[in-house]
Amino acid sequence: MVRGGVLMDERPYYRQAPPVLLRRTRATAKMRPMEDETKGRVTTIVLLAMMATLCNVAHGGGRVTLSLLALQLGADAFGVGLLIALYALGPLVFAIYAGKVIDRVGARLPMMLGTGGIGLLLLLPAGVQNLWALYAAAFLLGICFMLFFVAAQGITGAIGKPEDRTRNYSLLAVGFSVSGFIGPLIAGFAIDHLGYASALLILGGFTIVPVLLLWFKPQLIPHKPRTVEDKPGQSAFDLWRSPALRGVFITGGFISAGWDLYTFYLPVYGRSIDLSASVIGMIIATFAMATCVIRLFLATLIKRGQEARILNIALVVAGTAYLLFPFCTNAWLLAAVSFLLGLAMGTGQPLSMILIYNLTPRDRTSEAAGVRVTVNHTVHVTVPLLFGAIGSAFGFYPVFVINALMLIGGGTIYRAAKITNPASK
Repeated sequence: MVRGGVLMDERPYYRQAPPVLLRRTRATAKMRPMEDETKGRVTTIVLLAMMATLCNVAHGGGRVTLSLLALQLGADAFGVGLLIALYALGPLVFAIYAGKVIDRVGARLPMMLGTGGIGLLLLLPAGVQNLWALYAAAFLLGICFMLFFVAAQGITGAIGKPEDRTRNYSLLAVGFSVSGFIGPLIAGFAIDHLGYASALLILGGFTIVPVLLLWFKPQLIPHKPRTVEDKPGQSAFDLWRSPALRGVFITGGFISAGWDLYTFYLPVYGRSIDLSASVIGMIIATFAMATCVIRLFLATLIKRGQEARILNIALVVAGTAYLLFPFCTNAWLLAAVSFLLGLAMGTGQPLSMILIYNLTPRDRTSEAAGVRVTVNHTVHVTVPLLFGAIGSAFGFYPVFVINALMLIGGGTIYRAAKITNPASK
């Protein structure tokens, strides 16, 4: 009943709610869907970051374990470089096609296949310890992680509103940083105290929770398959022809080269100065801790609109850190320079992911992520082989100097592309 412009309750007076309370109740009822929607978005991105963390603990720790196991089995620097290159060969060949498929079928199934595949493939070198088994596992592990990563990157920007993207990608990047800290640490201590086989089994166990979540909670992952068919003549090269996107792809490749060289060469360099697997794991964990620290503050820096400046400074700092590595002859110095490098490298991946998402049409985001992965893994294939051969022939210093020049050169390419962060779409 309406009386005097106020909604009244027709129940007996002793059961009636006051008019003001009725107004508040109805207003609260309207707010609840918005609050529930916001909570749902936050829950989704937090769980996605958690799954990325657990998946990358297995993958990153496995890379360190396989590298050290290859050295134990008699591989030289070139042999370890070949192992790391095989991690990248599958993504190099299949990432763009995988991105197109993910845009059509959604992210959940590729993420589940990728995560489960990592867990199963770590069993292969645990049971068969020879170099050929390591090489086969590395090739297939790279493909599995690519499936998870391309799908996760493609949907992260689609969760929530445009203004949530910086938060989303920062959380995803923090998840990868945390896992980069935990994975090598677990790998190092497990190898020293339990052996290589047990270390691989423990790392594989981290994939169980993500697989179960993806299997039993399919609603957690947004399913927005692509509905627009490819235009005649449309290909991934259209994305590459965009000067802004191309600049981000190339700069991201240099950043990836710096990251990959560290992951590949630090165990080799650490062994050369008689460091144990546990100490090497702790040093790599220091690097990962630094990437996590900088990413916790990255969203605040990005809000000030200083992407180009942040990235340029980061590339110069990373190049400087690589020049310092050959002078580090003990674990403490290596850890300090690793932390400095981690602060610099930790800015690159989330910045490139945000820029790529903002610069790409909404129905091609996973395809663009596939192009990024292809460029990065072209670097992953060539850098370990090239630098492995250089290191075997000439020692460590030329490797670090060349990589330092590459990183500083990446900043020049970035500036030349005149990349700006477009308005969120």
